[in-house]
Amino acid sequence: MSDLDQVTLNAGDKSVVLPVLKPTLGNDCVDISKLTKETGLFTYDSGYTATASCKSAITFIDGDEGVLLYRGYPIEQLSEKSSFVEVAYLLVNGELPDAAQLKAFEAELTAESTVDASINTLIGSFAKDAHPMAILAASIAQLSAKYHASLDLADEVQRRQAALRLIAKVPTLSALIYRHSQGLPANQPDASLDYVSRFLKQTFESADGQYEISPAVVKALDLLFILHADHEQNASTSTVRLVGSTGANPYASVAAGVTALWGPAHGGANEAVLKMLEEIGSADNVESAVLKAKDKASGFRLMGFGHRVYKNFDPRAKIIGVMTKQVLEELGVQDPLLDVAVKLEQAALQDEYFVARKLYPNVDFYSGIIYKALQIPTEMFTVMFALGRTAGWVAHWLEQQVDPEMKIGRPRQVYTGYDVRNYSK
Repeated sequence: MSDLDQVTLNAGDKSVVLPVLKPTLGNDCVDISKLTKETGLFTYDSGYTATASCKSAITFIDGDEGVLLYRGYPIEQLSEKSSFVEVAYLLVNGELPDAAQLKAFEAELTAESTVDASINTLIGSFAKDAHPMAILAASIAQLSAKYHASLDLADEVQRRQAALRLIAKVPTLSALIYRHSQGLPANQPDASLDYVSRFLKQTFESADGQYEISPAVVKALDLLFILHADHEQNASTSTVRLVGSTGANPYASVAAGVTALWGPAHGGANEAVLKMLEEIGSADNVESAVLKAKDKASGFRLMGFGHRVYKNFDPRAKIIGVMTKQVLEELGVQDPLLDVAVKLEQAALQDEYFVARKLYPNVDFYSGIIYKALQIPTEMFTVMFALGRTAGWVAHWLEQQVDPEMKIGRPRQVYTGYDVRNYSK
């Protein structure tokens, strides 16, 4: 970390002294909040790659070293020792719960897991082949209409209740959206089951309520939700914060996060991975696909490799890579596309072209494989991502609401259009 406490910027005949903020971990940040007032200058940072938009105590990433911390806890430890519900509690409350707190939190989530019949009507109004993310965004936004009487954002109790509702109800919404796409009747979550088992049963049970819960599937899905729970100021989380900065309610803010996650460059990446595997088609074609990926003129990209932040191996990918192999073995899954994925992973890890560029398999590569092994349709992959990420979204929304420095998000621009011109028609 730098020893500088301030930097001086010279702009023509003006200069301004800018303080340097010292984070607990990570890069020092130059505070430019008074730059425009003192110099008349803005800054330009396309994609905000070097700009901190807020102060947050929730998640830390070191992309060079491949580190991911939730509230200071390494993702490797949480993945090994914790559960998704415990991690959700940690993200929202800042500390791990004791046994009594965890039990109470689980009970609150169970109690809030049901949804109003109007949700079934809304979901049923969509075409069966509508993209599930479109329905999820609409369903979450509808919750603000259902709970319009408890949207006083100045009330801490109401803020917390809304956060709990979102963590509890997004799995239910996701299950109902899946059932609608499959022509299955709407159903209710089973309050006797834990969070992940409840979601699985509601999603996949037959019309007469039958479903055999697999411990291997529950464990794999719980791990995926942990790994997806938060990832600092990514596009969807930043969207939740941007919408939240306007005073919008949490349901609207999270619905906006869902639409941001939908993009193929963000949460839709695991869906893109499966489409890529289908395009490759056979393990025999992997070698030629790797050659095409190296040829920029081919237009072919290997999806699920490399990461915007991690310049090392994505720590989540290391964890899920091991789990993927275990799940495939335990479930005895035989699928040609999974054979393609395994061979592609081996090729990329051994090929100097990918190693030199640090294009390692990322979490999206493996999560798509597991979801396919669990027989979850490709178009539902991003919904599964949203289910886990909801815990992080609401944690950031809650943190933002009590931030004394919060301002409405209002980026500037570098205008490149016409200068003033007269209408002379």
